[in-house]
Amino acid sequence: MMFARSTSITGDPAKIDACITYLRDEVMPEVTSMNGCMGLSMLVNRDSGLCIATTSWLSEAEMMATEREVSPMRSRAEEILGGSATVDKWEIAVMHREHDAMEGSWCRTTWLQCPPADMDATIDFYKDNVLTKMEESDTFCSASMLVDRATGRCCGTARFESREGLDATRDMASALRAQRSDMGGVEFTGIEECELVIAHLRVPELV
Repeated sequence: MMFARSTSITGDPAKIDACITYLRDEVMPEVTSMNGCMGLSMLVNRDSGLCIATTSWLSEAEMMATEREVSPMRSRAEEILGGSATVDKWEIAVMHREHDAMEGSWCRTTWLQCPPADMDATIDFYKDNVLTKMEESDTFCSASMLVDRATGRCCGTARFESREGLDATRDMASALRAQRSDMGGVEFTGIEECELVIAHLRVPELV
């Protein structure tokens, strides 16, 4: 079992490149040297100004132990972008790769809410239906699902080689969400399409 911490900031789109440089040159070397840290990735939406940085950890205890150290880095990212950070802590329930992560590829990230008691069924639907359908795309690269078992919140991300590959699966993804909604018990709370600009999460296969 592995864990992840994601930090989301929506700020000035013109400052995104500055934030990427800060995370790559200053944050990533420091964070990845911390006990238990496996790596870091970053997604951006250059139109909306959204940046999502995610770090992966061998254990929840090691992740939580670094909170004081990473807080000043988070504050600096807020200053660069001119926005406020939202921090989420997750269990990594699914990680499947057809191809290694590649900067410049594109991701669709979907957030949903389910009753905590239904978490395992929600994970199974993702494995049995979402992964199976996404693998039909020639441009599919990887998919992950992060979960908070206490609250029932989930975050699924599918990655494709190009923006065109992402676009081509939009109807498929919509149909899968409709299928899951028809089963009841979940609410889809957000969808973002982002570019992968830092690809060093280093999470092993978890399916």
